Amino acid sequence: MKKNFRLRLTLIMIVFSIFITFVVALIDQKKLRNSILQEHELKLGMIEDNILSSLDSIDQAYMLFDQDMAAAMEANSRELIGLYEKNPDFNDWNFQQLKEKYGMDIYILNENNVVIHSSDESDVGIDFRECCASFSNLLQQRRHEGEFTHDGMDISMGSGELKKFSYIPTPDKKYMIELGVSLENGRIFKHFNFLNVGKELEERFPMVESINVYNSGGFILGSANKGEEDLRSSIDRWETFRNALKSGEVTEIVKEINGEKITYHYVPYKAETERGYSTKRVVEIAYNKDDLNDALNQSLKEFFAQLILIFAAAILISLLIARQIARPMYLAFHDSLTGLENRAAFEELLKEYQAKRKGDLALMMIDLDNFKLVNDQLGHKEGDKILKTAAQEILATIGKGNHAARLGGDEFVVIYPDIDEESLKDLASKLIDRMYDRFWSIREKYQIDISISVGIAMASEKDDVESLYDKADQALYESKENGKNQYHFFKMSS
Repeated sequence: MKKNFRLRLTLIMIVFSIFITFVVALIDQKKLRNSILQEHELKLGMIEDNILSSLDSIDQAYMLFDQDMAAAMEANSRELIGLYEKNPDFNDWNFQQLKEKYGMDIYILNENNVVIHSSDESDVGIDFRECCASFSNLLQQRRHEGEFTHDGMDISMGSGELKKFSYIPTPDKKYMIELGVSLENGRIFKHFNFLNVGKELEERFPMVESINVYNSGGFILGSANKGEEDLRSSIDRWETFRNALKSGEVTEIVKEINGEKITYHYVPYKAETERGYSTKRVVEIAYNKDDLNDALNQSLKEFFAQLILIFAAAILISLLIARQIARPMYLAFHDSLTGLENRAAFEELLKEYQAKRKGDLALMMIDLDNFKLVNDQLGHKEGDKILKTAAQEILATIGKGNHAARLGGDEFVVIYPDIDEESLKDLASKLIDRMYDRFWSIREKYQIDISISVGIAMASEKDDVESLYDKADQALYESKENGKNQYHFFKMSS
């Protein structure tokens, strides 16, 4: 097995562990991100539901409980028609006196649906064709039908006050007499005050900048909101509002206000009156994403912190596992005594070099001479020391890029993947001399002539592991037969 097996195994396990943990952490982060976004959407949905529910409640309440008011408005309207039949010149009417008499504001609309007279001077001059084209068309329809009609809650254009309005055309259809009764001081409005609900939602949720309810003309409902920024002053918001009103679907637009991004969320709402005439409104929820962005940023920081911890743990665990696995794997391909590669590793390497060799491949077989005498006279412990020493000398001599292995007993082998014959002679001579010098003390002290014999074979195109090994073994046999402490090259017999 290759020397870097443990390192490679460790790197593979680290990469694999990091990949798995990164994927798992990424999936968890995505789930957390989706959870945060869903929570944000739930908050926005809850805000929508609350304000729409309050609008629906007050509309339903007026439909159920304002019959007396509607009846009074009709009675007053018919009295005013009688007054018109007696005196059709509105310039002669005392509108303030009439307001005190009926407790209602009186408006006179001409054929073009322009307010030409009123007990509320702030509404004189309002042209419904310009501000509220769809409502102007509705007024024309009512004028043509010639009947008394009344609506639910709407806004006074001049004051912004919420009122209930009724309409009756004059017999000649030239004018429309409109009555308006303030709702903001009534019990129903105080009980179902959607404006207060909006304010409570603004205070409850930091994300909410403002909540406004607009009529179909784009005017904010509620006298408390009079003086707020006109929706038409922002072309983008106005167009988004109109799209929501026309499509009946929620629309949004993001605007940068004083360096902060504000999302304007428009929710269309439609209330049905008892006569079937509809009053369209749009709820505007202006909100920021500060809390959302803070939560997302915090989750991202936690993700990276967790990732670092996971990576550190993955690396540590990988190192421990690799260490446990690498040791038996290392021993499976290495000689436990000398640390050299064993026969299995030798055969694998030789096959690999034969398959992809680019130069002259050579095999050098080395055998310790008279090693049996060492074991017999000095014991196996001393024999093991000599084997270790021999392995060290072989490694020190063979050179970089070449591989040494112990095949068993006192037999060693070296693979030279790219070498010429002259270089092999030099290396063999050098190795024999170093071994002879290294074991000088044993020869002197114990009279055991320790040396090495070397057999060398150059691979041909036809050689496989077995044949090349046999050639080197035959060359080694010749060295021993010729007197030991020498090398011999395999030569084909003629």
